[in-house]
Amino acid sequence: MKRMLSIATAIGLLLTSAACSSNESAGNNTETGEWSPTKPIEVVAPAGAGGGWDTTARMVTQTFEQEGIIDKRLPVVNKPGGGGAVGWAYVSQKEGNPHHMFVASPPLLLVPLNGQSEYGFRDFTPIANVIADYAAFAVRADAKWNNLNELFEDMKKDPSSVTVIGVSSPGSMDHIQFVKIAKAAGVDIKKIKYVSDQDGGALTALLNGSVDVYSAGTAETVEQVKAGKIKVLGITSEERLEGEVLEDFATAKEQGIDETFVNWRGFFGPPNMTEAELAYYQEKFEELNQTSAWDDIRKKYGWNELYMSGDEYKTFLEQEEQEMKVLIDELGLGN
Repeated sequence: MKRMLSIATAIGLLLTSAACSSNESAGNNTETGEWSPTKPIEVVAPAGAGGGWDTTARMVTQTFEQEGIIDKRLPVVNKPGGGGAVGWAYVSQKEGNPHHMFVASPPLLLVPLNGQSEYGFRDFTPIANVIADYAAFAVRADAKWNNLNELFEDMKKDPSSVTVIGVSSPGSMDHIQFVKIAKAAGVDIKKIKYVSDQDGGALTALLNGSVDVYSAGTAETVEQVKAGKIKVLGITSEERLEGEVLEDFATAKEQGIDETFVNWRGFFGPPNMTEAELAYYQEKFEELNQTSAWDDIRKKYGWNELYMSGDEYKTFLEQEEQEMKVLIDELGLGN
């Protein structure tokens, strides 16, 4: 009997120890309802190195670490493939482990809408949006068009006479950002000829004359504009951007085309994060947004401030999704 009691006591102690260990690894403080990380936080960039997701993830984690906002390491891990879908599938398996998050932008809405991923923003925990980037539509320096209206006049006559190239797949961001502005200008978007080059050859194709228009992010055009090889016909922001070269780019709106496209970028956690885990990260991102170091980084890359969290962020995502769905359905690319 004593031996059985002794075994039962030992088992009880083991179970108690395991429970304590579990709480410690999760970083939960059950007495206060607070949470903080107990190990490095893996930040996934769902694409290769050097792109917008990768750059945003690395600049955010660098600021978190250097400013002492988060006292744990934040390694960035690249998970390219499927326009983001490979990275999303990876994080979706991390439910219950808040030491993971990923950076996202409009493809998180567009890729599921066009049937290329089973995961959308509702399958994760929206934490906070941090920046707004914008699209730029560029042509070779010797092209006959000098503004968007000249380009769209030709496209209204014969949309398929102009070839547009982007890095994104058809139905994803580089395609849809051009389509949204072209539609507002009166172009038949179902006849637009869009080519996808996801292997890094889009700019080369523009420069060698294989295509006519390069749909990209504003920052991706600056160096070639400086070199005199391309010119930007228009960008998709509400107002002109600040910064060398960027300030020279005319918006679609000032050219009489009443439309914009925002390439928002924000961070998402695994499914079903607890209120305490979410509150921790939201507090840290808000602190990041208020630092001068982050302000300097935004200016360096031509990013605008677009901080959102909580219900505001969810409402924004729902509204953006509705707008994107209209365009996807009109193009016949819906799932």
